[in-house]
Amino acid sequence: MTQETILRVVTKVLVPYILLFAFYVQFHGDYGPGGGFQAGVIFAAGLVLYSLVFGLAQAKRVAPAAFMERLAAVGVLIYGLTGVACLFAGGKFLDYGAFTPHHPHHGQELGIFLVELGVGIGVASVMVVIFVTFAGRRR
Repeated sequence: MTQETILRVVTKVLVPYILLFAFYVQFHGDYGPGGGFQAGVIFAAGLVLYSLVFGLAQAKRVAPAAFMERLAAVGVLIYGLTGVACLFAGGKFLDYGAFTPHHPHHGQELGIFLVELGVGIGVASVMVVIFVTFAGRRR
């Protein structure tokens, strides 16, 4: 796509807004439609668009495969450790009310935020790794 100037310029303009919208969906998912899964897919779609227009090599410089694989593990760890933290706080696994027993609503907000953050990080990184794996395949 080195000759497609308009496509490259439009992509450079659109990708930051796509990623910003992914962050909006991530951080407002507990107030409205959206959440971690949707935000992760939107974020990955922005990186896939960047990769399709600027090439796989350039995308690997922006988001190296080894980093994305580690990020997938970090997302799962955030999700799992949130549940384990609930156990240590005296509740059941993913019982967010145990975080603040006097005000369970605040614990619910914190727990949902952490779980959705883990899901968003995990989904975005796994989607990018899957794309890079298939796109880098040789015949």
